Amino acid sequence: MARSNNDLFAELKLKVQGWNRKIVFPEALDARVLAAAGRLAAEEVATPVLIGDMNEIQDKANELKVSVDRMEIYDPKNYIDKDQMIAAFVERRKGKATEADAQQLLLDENYFGTMLVYMGMADGLVSGAAHSTADTVRPALQIIKMKPGLSKTSGVFIMVRDEEKYVFADCAINIAPDPQDLAEIAVESARTARIFDIDPRVAMLSFSTKGSAVSEETKKVADALQLAKELDPELVIDGEMQFDAAIIPSVAKKKAPDSPLQGDASVFIFPSLEAGNIGYKIAQRLGGFEAVGPILQGLNSPVNDLSRGCSEEDVYHLALVTAIQSMGNK
Repeated sequence: MARSNNDLFAELKLKVQGWNRKIVFPEALDARVLAAAGRLAAEEVATPVLIGDMNEIQDKANELKVSVDRMEIYDPKNYIDKDQMIAAFVERRKGKATEADAQQLLLDENYFGTMLVYMGMADGLVSGAAHSTADTVRPALQIIKMKPGLSKTSGVFIMVRDEEKYVFADCAINIAPDPQDLAEIAVESARTARIFDIDPRVAMLSFSTKGSAVSEETKKVADALQLAKELDPELVIDGEMQFDAAIIPSVAKKKAPDSPLQGDASVFIFPSLEAGNIGYKIAQRLGGFEAVGPILQGLNSPVNDLSRGCSEEDVYHLALVTAIQSMGNK
């Protein structure tokens, strides 16, 4: 039986229900966001945490016929524990922000919402319907920060077609990753794969397979492979290799007969952002795959970025993804 994107999210919904994940929505007055939050609350999939003026949110909810009974609402301008949050922010920024800086920044919905996640009052954050990627990611990098041992966040897509599920990375963040970046992306993408019940078999992609061509670009990928093996010695991973050698067993027998992947890769690490972005869109537009993402990885707690052209369904789905990530982090 064919699997659809809806099947994937139905599975995610079943996993999330009962865990009471709290997901922050800084853009509470956006109709798409508020409608999706209402659905999450009504279905008891997660507890939406809305940021903004309580009266304005209530008025907007009434207009959309959305109940906020199962939601939490925080107004940055009238937050009762503001002093505690300011102190925590200043401590977290370690000399890079004064109390005056904190007081001003924490009036911003994204900074305030990110602090709720950092302080353990919520499990993840979804923003971007009305903000740029930078406005969403910057507070996360400054406050939540990267997991120990990692230096950069990265963006992955879960590619779904019928019964097939793959992870493509990095397709959203790092323009020209170096070997260390690629190694970190590979290990984190394997972790993301496991969250989505994908057995991680990682291919480090290139235009060359196991030295069939030699250049600075192929050497970068080969070096990244060795670093990734050091980061996770038990990871099933190989490279550098062309896409066909990574996914077609008959090609793998000819081009990489000794590869542990044997043409059965499930996680694909692209050597550059242009390759990753082009690759996932070709799979999406010509291959009939549905692209779920971008999903940000590498942060201590999940923060995910919507497109400003997103739909209510997109918001709902990304909230499910964020909730699943938070469960994986726990």
